[in-house]
Amino acid sequence: MHQPPLVVHIIYRLGVGGLENGLVNLINTMPPEAYRHAIICLKDSTDFKGRLRRDDVAVFELHKKDGQDWGSFVAMYRLLRELRPAIVHTRNLAAIEYQIPAFCAGVRGRVHGEHGWDVFDPDGTKVKYQWVRRVLDCFIQRFIPLSRHLESYLLDKVHVSPGKITRITNGVDTRIFYPRSGQKQPLGGCPFPFMDTDWVIGTIGRMHGVKDQITLVKAFILACQHEPELGRRFKLVIIGDGPLRAQALALLETAGLSSQAWLPGARDDVAEIQRRLDIFVLPSQAEGISNTILEAMASGLPVIATEVGGNPELVIDGVTGWLTPANDAGSMAKHILAYIHDGGTLRRHGQQGYQRVLQNFSLTAMVANYQAVYDSFF
Repeated sequence: MHQPPLVVHIIYRLGVGGLENGLVNLINTMPPEAYRHAIICLKDSTDFKGRLRRDDVAVFELHKKDGQDWGSFVAMYRLLRELRPAIVHTRNLAAIEYQIPAFCAGVRGRVHGEHGWDVFDPDGTKVKYQWVRRVLDCFIQRFIPLSRHLESYLLDKVHVSPGKITRITNGVDTRIFYPRSGQKQPLGGCPFPFMDTDWVIGTIGRMHGVKDQITLVKAFILACQHEPELGRRFKLVIIGDGPLRAQALALLETAGLSSQAWLPGARDDVAEIQRRLDIFVLPSQAEGISNTILEAMASGLPVIATEVGGNPELVIDGVTGWLTPANDAGSMAKHILAYIHDGGTLRRHGQQGYQRVLQNFSLTAMVANYQAVYDSFF
């Protein structure tokens, strides 16, 4: 029996994250009669792979050593020769070099996605990594940047031919992420009740490097200190794990605000948590197209985001939220307090963000665009 072509997705690690979430959404939503899928993790995978709804998706782990592990290239070549995919799709700088074994293995379609900046090159200015992409350009047939900012980087810094670039923005599943109706409901594991008389400020993402949740923690502390009476009704929710979590908890403890904050680590009920927030904040120092911003907008939340990367393509300043400079806790606190003192603007921005997602960032459109790229190789 004829089988659909196989797409092999090569990523660093299959864990909680925007890139990984987008990949899982793509595989779950693309018609199974169009393509089969497999995922090769350079490192390993986690329970996050349980979100794959198709039972025919194999997940492989190479357990790559830190640094330049030449053995992983041999392992990749052998695995690709065994799987015989029609298309290999690498994502971000950590995986781009594995286009070489894909080429050597005779893979027909070779696609590379740029989803966002790496912690060691948060603004894309390091010439070394521009040259890595420039050298590997000859092995790659199609680049897919997720934002205009990343597209400009490929054109202006890496000098990729415009004909090899297809920009595809992320999409959000509005069947899962949608606005709250009625009062906030309790949530298992949270130490405080979600009261309609409180203001819950939150963010979601891995707590390390460029995600910079520390700036949000500092902004929350400043907001509470600026409004000591109202501040007792402010709550902070940070979902995600990583090295910044301990630092964030220590800052909150020193400020005497631990009882008003919930930092449980990773959770698998993100959509339910979004519906209990009042304001979503993304404090990153660098971003591609943020899935969590789209999920927050789909949940009817106003968004305060740093003016970096693809964030201005999602958040329209003064319309669906506010943009702030990176690393500026004072500006972030000012916008948090502005929403708290002006509920009308808070609700209007949230509603306008929701409409923007429905009109411009559907999951259906995203999947169709990826499928069109894959179809172009046949």
